[in-house]
Amino acid sequence: MLRAVVDTNILVSGLNRTGREGAVIDAWAEQQFQPCVSTALALEYEDVLARKFPKERRETAIKALQALLARCEYVPIRYTYRPASPDPGDDFVVDCVLNSQALLITANVRDFRGPGAELGFRVVGPETFLDLMQQENAR
Repeated sequence: MLRAVVDTNILVSGLNRTGREGAVIDAWAEQQFQPCVSTALALEYEDVLARKFPKERRETAIKALQALLARCEYVPIRYTYRPASPDPGDDFVVDCVLNSQALLITANVRDFRGPGAELGFRVVGPETFLDLMQQENAR
C-alpha cells in the first residue's frame, strides 16, 4: 500500500471542494493509501483549518480532520533534517516524509523539488498521486 504525507494545502483544498484534492481526501477517508502524520503536522492541520475555514464551517472541518487523523500512521520524528526547505515552515513536513519513508503529496511541488532531490524523497501533485494509487491498487 502506498505511504504518503499529505501537505496542508491538499487537506484544505480537499475539504473545501471536489476535484483532485477532494479525491485525495476521499481516498484517505476510504483507506486506499497509508497516510502518515507527525505531531507537528497534525497540529499544523488543525491550526490552518481553524484559520482558513469560516466560523460556521470550522467545527465540521475539525471533526473531519479528527476522523482522517484516526486513519493515519503516527510517525515519531527520530531524525530532523533542518534546514531542508527554502521555507522553514515546511521543514517539519520534510521531517515527517523522511521519517515515515513516504512520498509527499502537495500542490507546491516546485517548493519541495529541491529538498526532495537532495534528500531522496518523492514529491508529487494530487493528479500524479491518484494515478500512482490507482496503479498500486490494480496490482
